[in-house]
Amino acid sequence: MLKKIFSSLYVQVILGIIIGILCGVFYPDFAVKLKPLGDGFIKLIKMIIAPLIFSSIVIGIAGMQDIKKVGKIGLTSLIYFEVMTTVALIIGLLFVNLIQPGTGMNVDPKSLDPSTVSHYIQEAKEHNSIMDFILSIIPNNVVAAVASDNLLQVLLFAVLFGIGLTKIGEKASEPVINVLQSFLKGLFAVIKIIMYLAPIGALGAMGFTIGKYGIEALSSLGLLMLSFYGTCIVFIIGVIGAVLYFYVNVNVFKLLKYIKEELLIVLGTSSSESALPGLMQKLEDAGCSKPIVGLVIPTGYSFNLDGTCIYLTMAAVFISQALNMHLNLEQEITLLLVLLLTSKGAAGVTGSGFVTLAATLPVVGHIPVEAVGLILGIDRFMSEARALTNIIGNATATIVVAKYEKGLNEEMLHEKLGSSQLLSK
Repeated sequence: MLKKIFSSLYVQVILGIIIGILCGVFYPDFAVKLKPLGDGFIKLIKMIIAPLIFSSIVIGIAGMQDIKKVGKIGLTSLIYFEVMTTVALIIGLLFVNLIQPGTGMNVDPKSLDPSTVSHYIQEAKEHNSIMDFILSIIPNNVVAAVASDNLLQVLLFAVLFGIGLTKIGEKASEPVINVLQSFLKGLFAVIKIIMYLAPIGALGAMGFTIGKYGIEALSSLGLLMLSFYGTCIVFIIGVIGAVLYFYVNVNVFKLLKYIKEELLIVLGTSSSESALPGLMQKLEDAGCSKPIVGLVIPTGYSFNLDGTCIYLTMAAVFISQALNMHLNLEQEITLLLVLLLTSKGAAGVTGSGFVTLAATLPVVGHIPVEAVGLILGIDRFMSEARALTNIIGNATATIVVAKYEKGLNEEMLHEKLGSSQLLSK
């Protein structure tokens, strides 16, 4: 019995996280040295993400043989993404004003050290233009896009290549599709091998985080963290849960249970990318069509970052509260409108949430950009909630778009999620 329990990846990842936390608390110097374990696991996953996405999208589009259908799925996805991220931004703004986590800190702006966040400020300057963002989607060459793990560039080329295959006829495209299908099966076999290392990766990443920043980082800015985690929970249960229940007749908790292994991997590594391959496979197994999974998930990882949106509004207003430079209603509305654009503008950038925050703060005028350093110490802890909310949001988006585009086998979905029967319409 015990052997069966401990052979479960779910249990192994939990143990890895617990051991990592204990190492970070009691042996912080040793725990910091575990960082390569987490980094190595994430690099192994990233190694196959670009070819996985490329193969999935090309096979899906070429298999559709209907370019209008591809365009319709893409448009439906983008509309859904924009609606949900807007709701996430508004909810973040409402909760941070209601809870006021930064009020009373009275931080002196003159005490801020810009050197601690200079790297992020520089990154923000390089990605603060919408046109720069649009141009960055176009790769200089395809090989470089795959090598640099730029998912948007890979996505663009894959869509174009898939459309190209539909134009040259079945006889010419079929050999290419057969090769890609075999390649994709090989990639999933590699993923199964890599996932054996997930508990070690979670142990290393969690141990480093706790050992590096310490539990005291949680206590000093604890109210902001609790507010942020609470807001993410409200969004997942209240908003995402309502969308799933009323549109797809699915209980959000059953979805969370179904993707629990992926959620634990994200929790341990603070990276939503680490769960992308497993999530795509599970959504296909649950009845979502391969083309829709291949289009919605990669696009969502850049355009449907619900957790990041909540973080951005809460962090920006928290900083203004901490500096005693409170924003008026007009400034908060301006911040909201700008974040609707900039929350997508740093896609693919390392530390994108922090970079976007640094790029957005100057919009409100009177808040110094170096003030982002106030939350640098807990940013790593908050990244878990961001990544978890993002992956749940993208799983939901795929199911919703699949149902809307009639690409969802609802009986299979309810069977996988453990529903006893479909709810009546």
